[in-house]
Amino acid sequence: MGTLDGKVAIVSGSGRGIGREVALKLASEGASVVINDLDKGPAEETVADIVASGGKAVACVGSVTEDEFAERFVNTAVDSFGGLDIIVNNAGYTWDTVIQKMTDEQWDAILDVHLKAPFRILRAAQPYIKANPTDHHRKVVNVSSVSGQYGNAGQANYSSAKAGVIGFTKTMAKEWGRYKVNVNAVAYGWILTRMTEATAEDDATLDIGGRTIKVGINPQIAAAAAATIPLGRPGTPEEAAGAIYLLCTQESNYVSGQCLTVDAGQR
Repeated sequence: MGTLDGKVAIVSGSGRGIGREVALKLASEGASVVINDLDKGPAEETVADIVASGGKAVACVGSVTEDEFAERFVNTAVDSFGGLDIIVNNAGYTWDTVIQKMTDEQWDAILDVHLKAPFRILRAAQPYIKANPTDHHRKVVNVSSVSGQYGNAGQANYSSAKAGVIGFTKTMAKEWGRYKVNVNAVAYGWILTRMTEATAEDDATLDIGGRTIKVGINPQIAAAAAATIPLGRPGTPEEAAGAIYLLCTQESNYVSGQCLTVDAGQR
């Protein structure tokens, strides 16, 4: 028996990184999961891994910033598994530079994926949640960042979006409490993903939605940053997923409107 048996979850950005580990963890505890990624391959691979382990999952491929995506995401859960109990807004990326070099496109792209997309997804979910009350608590977990709590040079767009996520979370906790929905956020520090791994390549990039995004951290800078973390290292995607899982369990039924900082005590 899993702690999430019978629950249905949607996890954005769950083909890779933290989102993938969240999906795997929720599925391992009995939840049926809708997997989302920009690209079909990673989404279907995560689905296959869950199914191979005896779980239930389907894919909903596409960008969370696309018009009508939110409705399609929610409907995939309801149509495939008959409900919706857990929403994890995780999808996102960084596109950094100092403010005098930041374009309107950079600002809008990051605000759209980190703040507007979660807004649209919860808006799309509201009619179903209101019309289908349950005896158990539903859960929403929005992914924020310590950059949204404390700021970070070169991340005016990302920090603003992630600060907005915290405010959005607190408001939705007040709006949706009457539906027995717990709405919380997690604010991550340095978690090792394809965006944040140490690399000696100065020109390391990824293609994200047709945009070329610089990624990686210089090894010397990474070593210095790790030394400031009380545990002496960055977190793993599995550890990051554990924090979200905690907020999806019944043990968190009286926790709502909170932002859990997951940075090993660095701040």
